[in-house]
Amino acid sequence: MSYCYSIEIDRCKGCGLCVAVCPKKVLEISNEVNIKGYFPAYQARPDDCIRCAICCTMCPDVAISITEVAEDTEC
Repeated sequence: MSYCYSIEIDRCKGCGLCVAVCPKKVLEISNEVNIKGYFPAYQARPDDCIRCAICCTMCPDVAISITEVAEDTEC
């Protein structure tokens, strides 16, 4: 199985909790503003992600998800 990592950019308020807890330092805060006027988190180094889901657990806005998908499915 493979996994799809997703951040709902317009739901993220850029609090940085996910960035702070990521053990692999995959996440960073964007320089671009979302539709709500926040600087959202994004995956700066997606290849380093180990899918531990700590970021999903810490996100107060439930903006981050990691889902299991079939091998031939694209995210």
